[in-house]
Amino acid sequence: MDATTHDGRQTGRPDRKSLTKAFAASLTGTALEWYDFAVYSASAALIFPIIFFPESDPLTGTLLAFSTYAVGYVARPVGGFVFGRLGDVIGRKQLLVITLLLIGVTTFLIGLLPGYASIGVAAPIILVLLRFAQGVAVGGEWGGAVLLSSEYGNPRRRGFWSSAAQIGPPAGNLMANGALAGLTFALTEEQFESWGWRVAFLFSAVLVGFGLWIRLKLEDTPVFKAIQESGDRPEAPVTEVFRTQTRPLIAAILSRIAPDVIYALFTVFSITYGVSKLGFVRSEVLTAILIGSAFQLVTIPLAGAVSDVINRRLVYAVAAVGGVVWVAVFFLLIGGNSFGMLVLGVVVGLTFHSFMYGPQAAFVTEQFSLRLRSTGASLAYTIAGVFGGAIAPLMFTFLLERFDSWVPVFFYIVVTGALTVAGLVLGRGPDPVEEEQYVARNLTPATESAS
Repeated sequence: MDATTHDGRQTGRPDRKSLTKAFAASLTGTALEWYDFAVYSASAALIFPIIFFPESDPLTGTLLAFSTYAVGYVARPVGGFVFGRLGDVIGRKQLLVITLLLIGVTTFLIGLLPGYASIGVAAPIILVLLRFAQGVAVGGEWGGAVLLSSEYGNPRRRGFWSSAAQIGPPAGNLMANGALAGLTFALTEEQFESWGWRVAFLFSAVLVGFGLWIRLKLEDTPVFKAIQESGDRPEAPVTEVFRTQTRPLIAAILSRIAPDVIYALFTVFSITYGVSKLGFVRSEVLTAILIGSAFQLVTIPLAGAVSDVINRRLVYAVAAVGGVVWVAVFFLLIGGNSFGMLVLGVVVGLTFHSFMYGPQAAFVTEQFSLRLRSTGASLAYTIAGVFGGAIAPLMFTFLLERFDSWVPVFFYIVVTGALTVAGLVLGRGPDPVEEEQYVARNLTPATESAS
């Protein structure tokens, strides 16, 4: 049965079954994205130097550094420009089918790619190109995935419904680490280096198949159908966002910086710092991160739901300040080389991250007008990723080597926290009535029955 607005008009909202499918479709795509990211990162450290980048060839060594640290992030804004606008022009569903196929095909091809020994320098070049294509698809996937689940759901519960896309990172990390751990346990080192690592990439085909099965069964969202009915689709959405949505874009970009930086600290930099400076075994730090990621499967949607009940920007801001403060506590806790304190520090740190990351998708999409949501959200997500997640690990490493102390790292995080709070102050809160009235006004009974 369709939902109604506050004054009793029908909104054309789908039933619970369709909502569940939309939630699963959104989660599947982002989980695949982060599964690919984690598998690629691990393989770049363990396998790719052997298979694609022999140390004897300085050219391939340069390509390795470029592919590992730059290509994926440089490509994401390209995806935001290319695919983000398509979500506002051709629809959320069609966009997500395209991006899911591109992510899955490129990952699958990496699993089949011959090594340097077989085709020479062409191997690392093709790998870099495939990685670039992956990044482009990822740049368009997030905005569409968020809108698919949130625009199917009740706009008054956007925090919860849009958190589906946010569960993807911990889910993908857990799947990737589980797949790699299972392969390394089941195979000898020679088997893993020869062909076993490829299985982890080829497995992405299963996730793609499941995601396509769900997405192809869904109609487009009620909001996009209403945009179609009204004839209000933008012709040049990227230009329009930069011209008319400057403040929302800045607010959304700034809001994403601290969550990205804090996540990088607890899931990437903690490995380097814990092993090289404190003497933890790598498996101990990885175990702590996996435990924290498992908790996030619950805390992220919980945080999204809480932000629907309590002021969303307040929840986000409190988590940002708490996360910054906890970074200092974290470094003090793990200084005693206690594994228990390491686990506690990571779990609490990722919980603070959850209470930023859970409401984040709703906050970002709420900044933009309905007809420019996909473009605006995708641009904000990808641009912020360059200044947040891409730079953070490099800055952490530079500051630690330069000063041999975690204190400068902490002050860097303080600055990013201040930027995020500034973005929240600049931004606007949710306005579910705006969306309800727009859908009710423009979605005709004929369009509703077609869905």
